[in-house]
Amino acid sequence: MHAYEQLFDRHQIPVAQALLSRKDISERLGYLNIRNTLLTLLEMRVVPIVNENDVVAIDEIKGDVFGDNDTLSAMVANLVDADFLVMLGQVEGLFTADPHIDGEAKLIEVVERLDEVASLGGESWCGQGQGGMATKLDASRLATASGVDVVIANGMELDVLTRLACGERIGTFIPATANKMESRKRWMLSGLSNHGDIVVDSGAVDVIRSQSSSLLPAGVKEIRGAFQRGDIVSILGSEGPRIAVGITNYESTELDMIKGSHSSRIEDVLGYTYGDEVVHRNNMVSL
Repeated sequence: MHAYEQLFDRHQIPVAQALLSRKDISERLGYLNIRNTLLTLLEMRVVPIVNENDVVAIDEIKGDVFGDNDTLSAMVANLVDADFLVMLGQVEGLFTADPHIDGEAKLIEVVERLDEVASLGGESWCGQGQGGMATKLDASRLATASGVDVVIANGMELDVLTRLACGERIGTFIPATANKMESRKRWMLSGLSNHGDIVVDSGAVDVIRSQSSSLLPAGVKEIRGAFQRGDIVSILGSEGPRIAVGITNYESTELDMIKGSHSSRIEDVLGYTYGDEVVHRNNMVSL
C-alpha cells in the first residue's frame, strides 16, 4: 500500500485499501455496503486498491475465498458496474497453444465466444500462483456476462493501461455478452424482487426524474409494506405512478422514523446511520 500511495501521490490522487472476502460479497447487506463504499470512493476521486482479506478468508474448502485475483477482479467489476476489466499477466494474451512450449502459437486478438477457447487455458501459462490462463478465462466469463468488456494482456507492456484506455488493441479482447445497464434494469423492473413502496413528494419526483438524483429522507412521505435494508423497492409519486425502482439503504421501520427529516438528523433519530441517502442514485433505475 505504501508503494501505491507513493506512485499515485505523484499525480495528487489518494488511494484506499479495500480487503474483501467472498462471503462479504455473497451476503446481501455486505454486497450493498461494499458497492456503496467503492462507488463513493470513486466519486471522491479516491482509487480503491482491492485485495483478498487473507486474514479472515483462510478456509478455501468452505468457499470463503476467491483464491485468485482474476476472480476477485471480475467480482469487483460487476460490483461497481465497471465498463472495462484489464487482467495483466506474464504473457501477451490468449494464444492458440501454450507459447512457452509451442513456437508456432499465435495470439488470439479477439474472442467472441469463450466456450470455443475454453480448452486453450493452460494453467502454466501465467507462471506460478493460483491465477493461470484458465482462471482468467473463467473470470472473463463472469465479467462479460455482467456487461463488462475484458482484455488479457502482458503487464510488462510499456504504458499498457494508458494505451488500452485510449482504445489501442493490445493482447486479447473479449467483448461483453450482455448489456450491463439493460440487464440491471430488467432485474430491478421485473417486480419479482419488489418488497415494498416508498411514496415521495413532488420535489423528490422532480429531482429523480430530471437530475437522476438520490432519494433523501426529506422527500419521503409514506412507507408501504415491510422490507429490509438491501431490498428492492418501488418509488412512487404522491399521485400513485411508479417513477423509479431501487435498492434501499434503510428498512421500512427505520424509514418510517426518518421520513421527512433532513439527512443530518438520521443519526440523531436512529442512533446510527447508513448514509444520507434512502436510495442512492447508483442503486436506482428511473422510469
